This record gives sequence, structure tokens and C-alpha cells, in this order.
Amino acid sequence: DEFYMVRVAGLYDQIEAGVADASQDGRGPANIIAGIRERVLALSDQLCECFSSQLRPALRDHNIDVVGAESLNDEQRSYLAEHFRQVIFPALTPLAVAPGRPFPYISNLSLSLAVLVKDPVSGQRVFARVKVPTENLPRFVRIPAAAGPAADAGAGTAAGGGMAAGADVVTLIALEEVIAAHLDALFPGMEIIESGVFRVTRDADLEVSDDAADLLQAVEDELRRRRFGEVVRVEVSSECSPELREELAVQLEVRESEVYPVRGLLDMRGLEEIARLPAPAKLRFEPFTGATHPGLTRQDGSGPDVLGAMREGDVLVHHPYDSFASSVERFVEQAVEDPNVLAIKQTVYRTSDDSRLVPALIEATERGKQAVALVELQARFDERRNIQWARAMEDSGVHVVYGQPSLKTHVKCVLVVRREGDGVRNYVHVGTGNYNSATARLYTDFGLFSTDSELSADVADMFNYLTGYGRPLHYRRVLMAPGNLRDGIIGQIERTIAAHRPDSPARIAMKMNALVDGPCIRALYAASQAGVRVDLNVRGICCLRPGLPGISENIRVVSIVGRLLEHSRVYAFQRGGEETVYIASADLMPRNLDHRVEMAVPVERPELRAEIMDTLDRAFADNQSSWDLDSAGVWNRRSPGPGEQPRSLQRELLELHAQRSGEDRGGGGGRDSDGPAQAAAGSLSSASRS
Repeated sequence: DEFYMVRVAGLYDQIEAGVADASQDGRGPANIIAGIRERVLALSDQLCECFSSQLRPALRDHNIDVVGAESLNDEQRSYLAEHFRQVIFPALTPLAVAPGRPFPYISNLSLSLAVLVKDPVSGQRVFARVKVPTENLPRFVRIPAAAGPAADAGAGTAAGGGMAAGADVVTLIALEEVIAAHLDALFPGMEIIESGVFRVTRDADLEVSDDAADLLQAVEDELRRRRFGEVVRVEVSSECSPELREELAVQLEVRESEVYPVRGLLDMRGLEEIARLPAPAKLRFEPFTGATHPGLTRQDGSGPDVLGAMREGDVLVHHPYDSFASSVERFVEQAVEDPNVLAIKQTVYRTSDDSRLVPALIEATERGKQAVALVELQARFDERRNIQWARAMEDSGVHVVYGQPSLKTHVKCVLVVRREGDGVRNYVHVGTGNYNSATARLYTDFGLFSTDSELSADVADMFNYLTGYGRPLHYRRVLMAPGNLRDGIIGQIERTIAAHRPDSPARIAMKMNALVDGPCIRALYAASQAGVRVDLNVRGICCLRPGLPGISENIRVVSIVGRLLEHSRVYAFQRGGEETVYIASADLMPRNLDHRVEMAVPVERPELRAEIMDTLDRAFADNQSSWDLDSAGVWNRRSPGPGEQPRSLQRELLELHAQRSGEDRGGGGGRDSDGPAQAAAGSLSSASRS
């Protein structure tokens, strides 16, 4: 959905502006859209086939039966008719299109029924729309067991699969099917010719001028405009007749190429309701709670002492295996409580509704400390939440800065200034992921705590640059974008090429979410041609082709798709006994390197570098949740070869961190809990958060 709301919408904007220039692969925006449509239709068919032919029968085997209206028995139909009358009907508003009644506004991503109605007296045919009220009602209606015994074929067992005898069966039917079966109640006395489900996707990208006088006001204005963005996609049930589909396209003023038939359930986000049902334990991942990093614990067992641990040396945390609450959140809260702390500065890109970090900044101000929040208002689809937090902080006296319209502040940093002796010491945290307690339970990210004077001076310069007016002449340790991050990475690649010898082979290992940047890709090709081994772990888009003779035969690209979403960014270079490892907020993409404030931080302590490299090596050894990219651009799932043992990156790290904390994976005494939601995260797949 977001791909269409932003990327595809941008292509339509190019067409509207008359841009005909071809992209790097020689295709113009119209041809790219056509290629996207072809690929998306195939993926949609694959998705619907997976749900109907694999997931539904498998759920039925565990007494969760998702049925269609055609399979209901009389008792179930009777129950649904009464449920419709009492619960659903009051929430519906049919809107007909007729003279004096223009076509209604269709909100972005809302589910609707398109209905063709005929007056039996006048013979007039009318098009109508009925919104499916998924904002107020569950997407699936649960039919009580009394309305359809499990043994009854009408309950869905006739479709195949067996349900456990004597067990309670959860029978579910989609809300839109219930509404479609009772349309006569919405159009009394009319003949229902046909109905079909559809969903609209609109342009939702923000366009904030570089010279906006008031960035906050400009973003708020754009958020209001977003509701009325142009339609870029219309999904319709493939069961809709050509007549109804054509009528819908006319009313929405879209071309036929913008209509996407779907051969199954529209808007599968609703399936999260099924994931929340009580279910056998074997259908869920084993719950786990992130452990408190052993380097942060006090000797007396009284709780984490992050500031004290940082004075002893750098600390590396790896979320969610290491608790976000007892590391990052504890760091800020401890700084708020410490009377010697003078200032706390933090970037805010994406944060959760239950954030403990933003209230901590507010409390810091109330305690007389200087608190600075660098809020990115243009964090896509989190703009409204960030505006709410920004206003709350401003009202409490926090210094809130919104950055620059032309640059997104994507770096993740916290700077704590503490009075010590006759001077001050800076404490910093730099991470690869957002300061978001919810995603910190589902995304894997590294974070570095340090009091290194040069590193902390770089972070302080960055804050001053973004909150004041000026440009740092140079950074001491970090690589920054826009600026020297791309050149720094390419420089490291070139140094690795120069150091490569047959008797002392060099290696490049990287982990990121996307690899798109042309100059970086060409540098990696050059490394391969020089004989350097290049291992890349790229979760999503990869524009590099490995395995091409004479170009990239020394490059391997893998992707890990598992329980947790692989989100950390690591850039490592091994040459002649020397090892350089950066963790970063940036992927190697032009938008990150040219249009965002990003930071890559070197990890200096050898044992911390070894931990990061161990994680990368486990990723490249994974044969359970790993996919290899071939020279044709096709991903192939890995499986253990002859004599190979099953290897899983995420399972191994869960077990490793459990051993490090001295406990089993299931939690227990001595662990610092992130709350009930942390345990609940054990039931979620990374596919639910992208």
C-alpha cells in the first residue's frame, strides 16, 4: 500500500508533469508503471492462492474456520441476519449516485461495496456505494458454535481438512460478505443486480516546499491535503462483472490500467484479527523477553546503571535480544534523575504512542535541565504522531527543533551532558533503529553507548549544526550524510581493494535494508573484480546483481526473512589484519545519502566488533530463513545441503542471548521486562511490520 501511495504516486506525478526521461534501466515512468502492474497482479494472485489453498485449510485443522456466505447453513444465516439487523445495519450509510447526488468521496484504503441497483417500477439503474465500517466493527464476524455445530458440513468442513472432534470451533465470515448478503435491507423495494468489493489507494506523499516559512504549518497543511490525494490504484473483486468494473472506473475517473482485480480477500490487514485469537501454542512462536545487557547491571542487583557502565567503556546492545527498556529508555530516564546532568538532546524520527523517552524529556525540563528534541515532522505516515508529541514538548518547555524542509533527520542519537569535576563529560547513544519501544520488540537493531571524546564531540557538532546555523568543517570519527558518508564507504572499499593480496585476502561484509546507490554498487563490482570477497545481507531492494562473470562473481547477496524484521545496518571491512566496522542509520540509497541527515559510527572495541561480525557470519550461514539472490535477479530459498546442519540466525541469537543472561529463553527472574507487549511480540511475525 505504501509503495503505491508514495512510489507509484510519484511516477504518476512525473507523467502529469510531462517528464519522459528514461530511468537508469531505460524505461520511462509509464513503462515502469506497466511493469509494476504486471508484477503486482502476479504477486496478488500468489498471495490469495496462499491464503485460500494453504492457510485456510491449515487453520481449519486447528478449529479456526474462515467461511464464505455460500457455505452457511440455515441456522447460521438466521444468526447473521439478526446480527446484521442489530449491530451492522446501524453503522451503514448507502450512498447512491444519481442526478443531484454526486459520487461520494472514497477515503484512502477504505473497503467498500459497489452496488448496481434497479428500480423494478421505473426500470432505472443506479450505482451505489456502501462503506464497510472496519474502523468501528471487526473485519470478521464470529458465528457462535450453537449456530452451526462443528460436525455440520455447512460450517465449512465440506471444503476439506478435519477439525478436532469435540473441540470448540471458531467460525468466521468477512464483514463485507455479511453486508453483501443483506443489501436488500439497505435498498428496500429495489432489485440488487450485482455487488462487488473494492478498495481505493490514493497519493499520500507529502510535498513540502524547501523554502517553507513554517515547517510545522506546512506539514499540517499537507496532511489535510493527503486525504484528497489522486487515486493511483483501485482494487476490485475479480468476481465483479465488466459492467460494474467499468462503472466504478468511470465514477472514480481512473483508467482501466489503474484497476486491479483481486482473486480473493481484499485488504488482508484484517487477518491480524485471526492472529490475535486464542490458538494452540504450537501455532505461535515461543514468547521471549529481551534480557538486560549484562554489562549494564549493577553489582548489587539493584537495576541497570547505564551511565556507570559507559564510564567503564563502550557498550553494544542488540535489540530485541537486549531489552530496549533497560538500555535506551533507562539511559534517558537515569539522565533525567541525575542532578549532575545539565542537558539531554535527542532525535525523534519515529516513536510510539506509549513512548517513555518523550515524557522523560518533558520531565527533564521540569527538573531544570536543558532538553532538546530534534523532531522530524516528515517521517512518512508518522507525521501526525510526531506533531502531537512536538506540541506536548513545546508546551512543557522542551526546545523543539524541526530540522530543514529539504533534509529528513533520520539519524538516531541521544546526547547527555553531565557535570563531572571541573568540567563536563558527554555520554552518547547512536543506533541503527528508531527510538520506538514497539518496533524495538520486532526489529533487530544495534546501538552503541559511548563516552569517547571524539565521537561525542561529533554528535554534539551534529546537534549544533541542525539546531543552529552553520556547517561543521569536518567530523573526527563519524561519517555523515549529506556530506562524506558515501565517499567514506567508497573510500573504505577502495582501501580494501588496495590491501587485497592472494596470501592475505580481504573481505567486505555489509548488512542493510536496501542497496540502490549506483556509485556504491560500482565500487562493490570493482572489489569483486579485484578478487575481494563481498558478502551482502540485504533485506529488501537490491539493485546489484551477484554472480555475473567478470563483474560480480565474488559477491554473494542473501536476505533473511524471519520472525523478526532485520533492520540493522553494518558496514565492515577486513584487510591485512585490520578490521573497520561501522553501524549506521543509513541504507545505501540516494535518498539516504543525499537527502537525509544520517550517521555511520565506527565500533572501536575489538570484542564489540567481534560480536557484530559474529552476527553477520551467522546470517550468511542461515539455511532456514535465508534467500540467495542469483545473477538473474531471482531470490532462491536456501535449505541445508548434504551434511549441513540447520542454521537459523534469529534462533541462534535468541539462544545465545538467553545463555548470556544465564537463563532460558522463556524469561524469568533477573530479566528486565519491556512489559506485557514484549511477551505478546512472541506471537507476531516480522511480516506484520515492514
